[in-house]
Amino acid sequence: MSKDAYFKGKVCVITGAGSGIGRALAENLAKRGAALALSDIDTEGLAETVRRCAALGAEVKSDRINVAEREAVLLYADDVKAHFGKVNQVYNNAGIAYHGEVIRSEFKDIERIMDVDFWGVVNGTKAFLPMLIESGEGHVINVSSLFGLIAVPGQSAYNAAKFAVRGFTESLRQEMLVGRHPVQVTCVHPGGIKTAVARNSTYAAGIDGKKAAAMFDSKLAIHTPEMAAQTITEGVRKGHGRVLIGWEAKALDLFVRVTASGYQRIAAVVNRPFLP
Repeated sequence: MSKDAYFKGKVCVITGAGSGIGRALAENLAKRGAALALSDIDTEGLAETVRRCAALGAEVKSDRINVAEREAVLLYADDVKAHFGKVNQVYNNAGIAYHGEVIRSEFKDIERIMDVDFWGVVNGTKAFLPMLIESGEGHVINVSSLFGLIAVPGQSAYNAAKFAVRGFTESLRQEMLVGRHPVQVTCVHPGGIKTAVARNSTYAAGIDGKKAAAMFDSKLAIHTPEMAAQTITEGVRKGHGRVLIGWEAKALDLFVRVTASGYQRIAAVVNRPFLP
């Protein structure tokens, strides 16, 4: 089987497709011959992604969707099925970032992160899973984070959401295996990717957001979205249950495994200078 055969003619749903990894995934899959259902709340960014994918010859359906709005996601899933006649792959990629210690964070800040980053994944998975099973060759791809592997101070809400995505996805994969359903499941853990996530992040009171974003962009964002998309699609093609993006994700995953809970004291010391 060629590297594109797993995707050619498949209907692939991508949330958060207006920029970053979502846009790169859309372009990657368009080149591989997939039909695309793309969504985002950023309509201008989404329109640009659609333009690029259409130029590559892909059939594209685009919609403004807030993944935290469950009823809208359920209706969207039915609409995608009606449009294409089937759904094969769902990339639950949409997400937002927030930086703040628990004591500084408002309940609404934590809830907002959970609504988008965790419940958005659950909504997308639940809405499309029956269609993926029906297709006979389905695949769920849920994007967690490096922070779904390791916790750090100041990222408690984001850590909670991304750890939840990891647990939800790994359990779903086992359920599909136990039930002998024709659906593969992959959890993705990106490291430092050059996207606008840090610049668009929200922050607790007392945190210099511009300084934090500049630090992320200059020191931590070391991989391109295109590299991330290529790593994801290759992992999906090979049926991997977990995809780590970047040497730092692989190194820190190993670090946590070796040190167990001991990593927490080290992380606290290393990250102390970045907290107010």
